Amino acid sequence: MRRPAVIGTVLACLGLPALAVLFDAATHYTANHTTGTLVSSGRERDYIVHVPANLDRSKPAALVISLHPALSTAAFQMNTSQWNRVADRHGFIVVYPGGDGGGPKMWAVRSAERHARMPDVIFISELMDKLQADYRIDPTRIYVDGFSNGGGMAFALSCTLSHRIAAVGAVGAAEILAWDWCRDSTPVPMIAFHGTADRFTPYEGGKVFIAEDPFPSIPGWTAKWARRNGCAPSPAESVIASDVTQRKYSGCAKGASVVLYTIQGGGHTWPGGTELPEWLFGRTTRSIDASETMWAFFREHPLGVRPHGAPSLATW
Repeated sequence: MRRPAVIGTVLACLGLPALAVLFDAATHYTANHTTGTLVSSGRERDYIVHVPANLDRSKPAALVISLHPALSTAAFQMNTSQWNRVADRHGFIVVYPGGDGGGPKMWAVRSAERHARMPDVIFISELMDKLQADYRIDPTRIYVDGFSNGGGMAFALSCTLSHRIAAVGAVGAAEILAWDWCRDSTPVPMIAFHGTADRFTPYEGGKVFIAEDPFPSIPGWTAKWARRNGCAPSPAESVIASDVTQRKYSGCAKGASVVLYTIQGGGHTWPGGTELPEWLFGRTTRSIDASETMWAFFREHPLGVRPHGAPSLATW
């Protein structure tokens, strides 16, 4: 059975009330409407754009692309992450693309062919083009983050669009692509958040009921990203709060640092964001705000000079 079918079966077994809670939370502010559509690879794709009312349009703005988890929507990611609040405070544009599917959507981060062109990568690239045509976007400050399956997609984008993406963020990332799938060794700054009590993507890795393949350990996955970025092998550890620790890799090529925030007892949730049903997803910490912390990391890492030969859609 393929992974989407496995996840769908599990959620069906959990019952529609759980899904209803999630989608009611998402639609509270948006009525699940979209603000735009784009035809990509012959399919109509949707997205929601948030532009702060007080945005200074005389200056190029940063763009944050925030990707939803599996079997979810752009509206769900907008409400859960609360990126709009951060964008209003700091003055940048945020977009929530919708994955593939007619209702609840997914990001197809697993390809049957090792180097097959991924329609979702093409969609995100074309969405960047459209937003740069519609708004005054700073091309050196385009960032991507994702929750769960969206975090896995953010990794795929770092391997295929490193010439356009300045930095990546991941929360409870459901990473299923092997590192040898990533042909691009370009250093890309990365910040991640993960709970030790995450039942869907275990902190220590391993097999879980929603997937046919085991997940990697989060510390190990982070260490591999640090090696990709040429960082010093020994990270600095620090305590941020009673339930939050930080592991930071520095001395990286091109200043592309790698940071992991570990939430002790944290669930498959967005730290500081809208609380999800605890009985299903676990605890949401209020000790750290993932979106605010990500933004502070992002603004320290604009797109610099990347090595020649980074892949583009023309050659990938």
